[in-house]
Amino acid sequence: MERTVENLKEMIRAGRGKIPAHKVIRGGQLVNVMSSEIYPADIAVYNDMIAAVGDVEDYIGPDTEIIDAKGRYLVPGMIDGHIHSECSKLSITSYAKAVVPRGTTSMISGLDEYISVSGLEGLKEILAEVKQSPLKVFWGAPYKTPYTIPQSTVAFNFTKEVHKEVQKWPECFGVWETVREFLQEEDEDTLGAIEEAFKNRLPVFGCAPMAQGNDLNGYLCGGVRLDHESYTHEEVVEKMRKGMHMLIRESSVTHFLEENIKAVTEVNPAFARRVSFCTDDVTASDILSKGHLDNVVRLAIKAGVEPMTAIQMATINSAEAYRIDHLIGSISPGRIADILFVDDLHDFNVEEVMTNGKMVAKDHRLTYDLKAPERSAVLKGVLKCAKTTPDDFRYKTTIGHGEAKVLAMDVKGPFVRKRRDVVLKVENGIVLPDPEQDVAMVSVLERFGRNGNKSLAFCSGWKLKKGAMASSAAPDDNNLVVMGVSAEDMSIAANYVIEQGGGQAVVADGKILEFLPLPVGGIVSDREPEEIAAHEKKIDQAARSLGSDLPDPMMYMFFLPITAIPDYAITDAGPVDYTALTTYDPVLEVTEK
Repeated sequence: MERTVENLKEMIRAGRGKIPAHKVIRGGQLVNVMSSEIYPADIAVYNDMIAAVGDVEDYIGPDTEIIDAKGRYLVPGMIDGHIHSECSKLSITSYAKAVVPRGTTSMISGLDEYISVSGLEGLKEILAEVKQSPLKVFWGAPYKTPYTIPQSTVAFNFTKEVHKEVQKWPECFGVWETVREFLQEEDEDTLGAIEEAFKNRLPVFGCAPMAQGNDLNGYLCGGVRLDHESYTHEEVVEKMRKGMHMLIRESSVTHFLEENIKAVTEVNPAFARRVSFCTDDVTASDILSKGHLDNVVRLAIKAGVEPMTAIQMATINSAEAYRIDHLIGSISPGRIADILFVDDLHDFNVEEVMTNGKMVAKDHRLTYDLKAPERSAVLKGVLKCAKTTPDDFRYKTTIGHGEAKVLAMDVKGPFVRKRRDVVLKVENGIVLPDPEQDVAMVSVLERFGRNGNKSLAFCSGWKLKKGAMASSAAPDDNNLVVMGVSAEDMSIAANYVIEQGGGQAVVADGKILEFLPLPVGGIVSDREPEEIAAHEKKIDQAARSLGSDLPDPMMYMFFLPITAIPDYAITDAGPVDYTALTTYDPVLEVTEK
């Protein structure tokens, strides 16, 4: 949608019917999200733009392609309002293959996982990849990297000086995922990013889980426009009453829609017009089995939201929240021609998809062969960390034999970890993990060759009886995370991921049970979504064979370095008490016997 004086003249002429449309869609029912109406209307498309809606006979020329909508509903392409597509382990190209046929034609993303492993050089390659994809990415520059307090290690530090450059890029549409604590602590880089955004008239996107009262007020005074993370509908209500646009998140591991939609269905229906959807973190398996935003629309309808309102939440509401409604979000003249052909609004089955004025998908598959670009050395998944030994995963203490009282991070959900005090045995100066008490070791290894940091702590909730797991995909820093109850198996898992240049491994009794290679940046793959989904299932089965009964043991593990939600996390800098915003010693006391 680049606009110059010359192509503006062309577009205006196309809109006036002075030059023929390239395509005309006939015989459909227009879902007009601007007026909340459904009525018969035809659509004229010129290049990638909607030229006219309604009676378009004047727009048909001898070479105009006629597309028969066959009475189906014509719905705007859907917008994922906040997504780390990298968490799917699919590259942008592979991710587009999965979600575009389901009706998601645009997403808002910081592409921050790519930045954490490859910096601006890698980001530029990803942005070039986006331009070859049917999936549009409206990029928000991360407010800073890393996202952690205390600061952990990433390949590239996004600072306020970087913002002065990148906010001028045409691809930049705002400041991405501004975590509340960084405003609250008056972090200079974060405030500098917001200062630049105000100069450039760019919106500031938020991340403020559990923010209420005075803390929320202070956050809003920092200039944040919207938020994608609320744990209760009461939290949604307070944020909306205080002027925020709200995104309801329904991801593969956090199912918040059923609770958060109550703000609309039980408290105030008027909130609906400022509520939109996001998926944040999804797996290939879930997309292929359940759908993507089409599934979220169905869930909203099931929860009591009218189909038109649910579709608005998936389209125009998000576009307005991000100030991109002049480009996408509705089927209106001058907007990009992203159009879904839907058979029934309640079942919301997306049968065909047009993006950028081209028919690209049918029956949940792309209709053409989309190829990933050649990957440069910048995005090759080389892990710049030394091989490990079992000794790296043994917690040494000051006594020879006895007991140690330790603080174990007890998982209460994919992001929430609470304190659990446990007494463990000490043998030969080593604090031993205890499968019987559900206590495992967890470590994060810095893998960018910057400082060689290694951390070690205790965790609960995985119920591992044996073995270990490792992953080089671990947002938001994507250092190498290893968990297990055997130091030997933890070392084998870590070393195998290092040797293979990135991926996820499950090990037991000294053997690799399963491995998912992630060669692009050590975080994603160019393989087909179906292949990745099959690998995910194998990884999940292997993790379960170690004893875990969590919904997604590997994903729960690789979220451990995320510090933005109290109470506990672990990064390469050490185990983190996020309430106190400091690292802590997991061994509370020792008793020699």
